[in-house]
Amino acid sequence: MLEIQNQVQLQAFNSLKLSAIASHYCKIYSHSDLIAALAFADQSQLNCVILSGGSNVLLPEQLNALVLHMQIQGISVVEETAESVIIDVAAGENWHQFVMYSTDKQWYGLQNLALIPGLVGASPVQNIGAYGVEVGEFIASVYVYDRFTQTFVHLMANECDFSYRNSIFKQNPTRYVIVSVRFKLYKTPSLKLAYGDLKTAVGEEKTAENLQQQVINIRRSKLPDPAQYPNAGSFFKNPIITSTQYQQLIVQFPNMPNYLQANGYVKVAAGWLIEQAGWKGRKHGVVGMFERQALVLVNYDQAGLHDVQQTYTLVQQAVQQQFAIWLEPEPVRFLDNGTIASYIDNS
Repeated sequence: MLEIQNQVQLQAFNSLKLSAIASHYCKIYSHSDLIAALAFADQSQLNCVILSGGSNVLLPEQLNALVLHMQIQGISVVEETAESVIIDVAAGENWHQFVMYSTDKQWYGLQNLALIPGLVGASPVQNIGAYGVEVGEFIASVYVYDRFTQTFVHLMANECDFSYRNSIFKQNPTRYVIVSVRFKLYKTPSLKLAYGDLKTAVGEEKTAENLQQQVINIRRSKLPDPAQYPNAGSFFKNPIITSTQYQQLIVQFPNMPNYLQANGYVKVAAGWLIEQAGWKGRKHGVVGMFERQALVLVNYDQAGLHDVQQTYTLVQQAVQQQFAIWLEPEPVRFLDNGTIASYIDNS
């Protein structure tokens, strides 16, 4: 039977360790739990906050909403051929553990995404990516509960509107609740080594297993341990600028890392921009950008959401002043009533 708890502290459930009290909270272990929780929210006139691994969220100190903490488990093979396999993975499964499991099974494709924190159910929302790979490339479909039609439905990959750190789920946060994700992985590895530091690390041992291990090694060398330095991983999106703006910047900053996009636009490295703007290893109060990776915002000592907002705004302003580029944060920021805030108006 579904248990609704009141006034629950969420500090242990978000990787930035922000203090946040949820007025209502429940754990979701099954489809029936989900239906019951959504019915309770409707009856109580509460917004719902879907909490996955808590690795990509900014929570207010008081959250007057129903927090649904996804705990549904299970991994199963749906379809298998000589070349590929389709696996159904429940939303509550740990992402990194699933990547490791897939490699152990010799199912290939996700190795570049090792050690990304969070749960499987959150991976399609942001279309998580690293080292030249996005998860949407390997998603066959996403099984969701559609709150508009009140039905469970499979959304095929081409219906998910995957783009850089974006999807239909991010665009419609109140409509879909992700229950499981189906991945199409391959039995022959096709290594993606577009990023120089990864290609160098892999060296001559070009196997998926070594690629995965090198991704883990690089991430561990650059990223802080969340147990020691609470953080939300990469805090800002890599901005995508026009070729005209890029050509203007490259004259002044010839060493600026850049990645040409299929549409002619250019992606530039947010971490590099932040470092050039003087924020690598710099603190503002109890929040700062990490000394080994400028893209990671760290809570050094019991920070609240206001402290985080002050710091990332200063970083945005510094980058804007130097490069005329406004950085967009990756984490989803919630307002007190459980709705999602817009970074555009900085509400």
